[in-house]
Amino acid sequence: MAEIIASQLLKAVFEKLSSEAVKKIGRSQGIQSELKKLERTLTQIQSLLNDASQKEITDEAVQNWLNGLQHLAYDIDDVLDDLATEAMHRELTQQSGAITSKVKRLVPTWYTNLSLSQRMHHKLDDITTKLQDLEKEKVTLGLIVKDERSKRTYQTSLVDTSGIVGRQEEKKELLVKLLGDEPCDKNFSIVPIVGMGGLGKTTLARLLYDDEEVKKHFELMAWVCVSDQFDIFHISKVILQSVKGEDKEFADLNLLQVALKKQLRDKRFLVVLDDVWSENYDEWQTLVSPFHACAPGSKIIMTTRKVQLLNKLGYDHLYHVQTLSHDDAVTLFAQHALGANNFDSHPVLKQYGEGIVEKCDGLPLALSVLGRLLRTKTEEEEWKELLNSEIWRLGKGDEIVPALRLSYNDLSACLKQLFAYCSLFPKDYAFNKEHMILLWMAEGFLNQSSSDKSMERLGLEYFEELLSRSFFQHAPNNKYTFVMHDLLNDLATSVAGEFFSRLDIEMVQDVRKEALEKYRHMSFFCDEFIAYPKFDPFKTAKILRTFFSLQGKDSFKKFYISSKILVDLLPELPMLRVLSLRNLCISEVPETIGSLKHLRYLDLSKNPITHLPESVGNLYNLQTLLLCDCSNLINLPNNFSKLNNLRHLDIYGTSLFNKFPLWISQSKSLQTVSKIIVGGDSTPAITKIKELTDFGWGIHIKGLDKVEMAMHAQEANLLQKRFRWLKLEWSDVFDGSRKESLEKEVLCGLKPNSARLTFLHIVSYGGIEFPIWVGDPSFLQLTEVLIHGCKNCTSLPPFGQLPSLKRLFIEDMDEVKAMGSELVGTGLPFPSLEVLKLENMKRLEVWSTNNGVVSFPCLKELVPGSSSFRSCGFANKKYFRA
Repeated sequence: MAEIIASQLLKAVFEKLSSEAVKKIGRSQGIQSELKKLERTLTQIQSLLNDASQKEITDEAVQNWLNGLQHLAYDIDDVLDDLATEAMHRELTQQSGAITSKVKRLVPTWYTNLSLSQRMHHKLDDITTKLQDLEKEKVTLGLIVKDERSKRTYQTSLVDTSGIVGRQEEKKELLVKLLGDEPCDKNFSIVPIVGMGGLGKTTLARLLYDDEEVKKHFELMAWVCVSDQFDIFHISKVILQSVKGEDKEFADLNLLQVALKKQLRDKRFLVVLDDVWSENYDEWQTLVSPFHACAPGSKIIMTTRKVQLLNKLGYDHLYHVQTLSHDDAVTLFAQHALGANNFDSHPVLKQYGEGIVEKCDGLPLALSVLGRLLRTKTEEEEWKELLNSEIWRLGKGDEIVPALRLSYNDLSACLKQLFAYCSLFPKDYAFNKEHMILLWMAEGFLNQSSSDKSMERLGLEYFEELLSRSFFQHAPNNKYTFVMHDLLNDLATSVAGEFFSRLDIEMVQDVRKEALEKYRHMSFFCDEFIAYPKFDPFKTAKILRTFFSLQGKDSFKKFYISSKILVDLLPELPMLRVLSLRNLCISEVPETIGSLKHLRYLDLSKNPITHLPESVGNLYNLQTLLLCDCSNLINLPNNFSKLNNLRHLDIYGTSLFNKFPLWISQSKSLQTVSKIIVGGDSTPAITKIKELTDFGWGIHIKGLDKVEMAMHAQEANLLQKRFRWLKLEWSDVFDGSRKESLEKEVLCGLKPNSARLTFLHIVSYGGIEFPIWVGDPSFLQLTEVLIHGCKNCTSLPPFGQLPSLKRLFIEDMDEVKAMGSELVGTGLPFPSLEVLKLENMKRLEVWSTNNGVVSFPCLKELVPGSSSFRSCGFANKKYFRA
């Protein structure tokens, strides 16, 4: 599949060659003839790609030819990026006037070495010679010019998958085991679901987990995706978080398991351990040690491909998930391909459809993925071509399911490239849609001169297309993150070829030097302590574009990287587009980072840095800067005004960062800023929000007590944005200067769009009452609300009307004396609430409603603080019923 990435790279190269900036710098440096010669040779080679794409499947020599072309396409792209960056540098220099000696010290060394023309002449001549050699090989390889096959328009093919086929009998059989009281020497027992990948083990477990009878039977429930790394700390933490409803950090496993044991004591619980690969009996015993305190009848559903651990635990008669019967397979395939249960309405397609079903061997994943592929194909010839594809024969003896290869083969060239990129992430890695799109953008995958859409919008459409075709799927218990099925992860790794690599740090020493020299995109798993010698081999990876650190599933674990790695290694990787150094306990970022002139994406989140070096202002190509949860960060350099391409800035969780830089207000490219600070030299900064797009996670607006006119809040136009979370914060100083009526008008003007809002935090608001939008039932997606330190408020909004509210935290509300019908609202109150916390409610005396009883049908945890509950009857549950 090398032709796909090569063709996409060549497309990007042609776009850059035709750009006015590259033409201008080419003329000024006297290299325009070399650029034109290069373009002519590329055009000749591009005409051969259609033939090469058909022959590479069976011809290894053509595959190698395409790999060579792809390497050259990367090299050309790097050279053209050099030229475009030089053009930007010259433009900025002209705008700022003569370069003073002070400014010269900030100019990166890559501008002051050999003259550009000297460097480029040699590179372009060398590349063109290699391209001409490739073009001459066409005779030996038998490559000819072929017309491009017609490309259909891709449409989203979302299908309702709620009707799961062929598993009802299996579900009934497993429900008996799950709900029954089988003899057991422990308080808990295992219900195993065993089978090969793609059979639907997770789907069957989900059917059981979501069953209403199951939900009523078990008091506590948790779902954990385990995968090939059996991390006891992570699994225990997820279970505790699921049953307790809050995320808390623990210093060690013992403290964590003591807390878990306390939560499980005398409770009948169900936990799903999905995709278990471990065979280690001792690790299992450690994991389940807190489970012994639970009530009898507790169960563990374990889905796995491996039976060794279950055999060690005494489970000899295991339930193996079967492939679908022919009739069920036809039904599932037809549902995805035709939106029907059979082929009765499409007799012409029936023979091909049933032939394809037979080749899928009853594997649900293959049937659904191929069905979605054919959802947009209605011609008989297209179905016939799929049935007779060479790929079915290639699949024999291959771990990659042929049906998945066929589905991949049907993707557009761009989608194939985006999917191959996902090979950088390990199995069961949960990724965020917005972050993935930003990575694609940084790698240059989303540039389309023929489209008037933004790169972010284009990336979103591509992501939704891959999701609709089942290449991605929603992560269990989190609708905002996504995962890839194990078999699709294997497929991505297979098609990624020699350009993408996923390494553990422990493996680096074993990787051949030649391999590191040719990799373009690399991710690596971190050790807790990362010493310099482990990274020394990376010095040979001078053409690397992606250097992405991956860490375990436990978000609270700390990792430590040697400062020598940053100082000595980064300058050796000059071609980087993506650099992720997240959560590596970096306290100081070296000045040398400013030499990475190609960099588009920089993630330094969760590091104890206090500032960034001035040299970061030289990263003219930078599009995304992530500094989330850098709690020690004080400010950003003023020369960031040169970052004309910066589109996304995440500074959420930077509690010491309290002055909004003026350059942010002046930036024309910014699409999202996660934190806006009102006050100081940038008082009208809140109006900057109106220029931000709806692409992003959310926004924290701080210093709202500095807003002098309510119209400024209205001009922010939050009603037209589609944020996922919103935090509104005023000063926590309550003195005579607070203007209660103005603050209510400001909060009223900051009403957000209800379509996506999931988290709402209001801090230190100084009004006496809340506007009517707070607690409005139109916020259908709102799951968490925090009201903190609103010391003047005498009443609370009608949060009981929010249909999806799961967590409600009300803290430091000094003037609230009673909570009554205004909080509950009308109808069934709090239909989804799981966690309720009232903290430091100094004057709270009573909770009274019409019937004196408040019902919380889903409540898992009640967190009383100080005396808030005792005085209003909660101590004896007088006004409370769960």
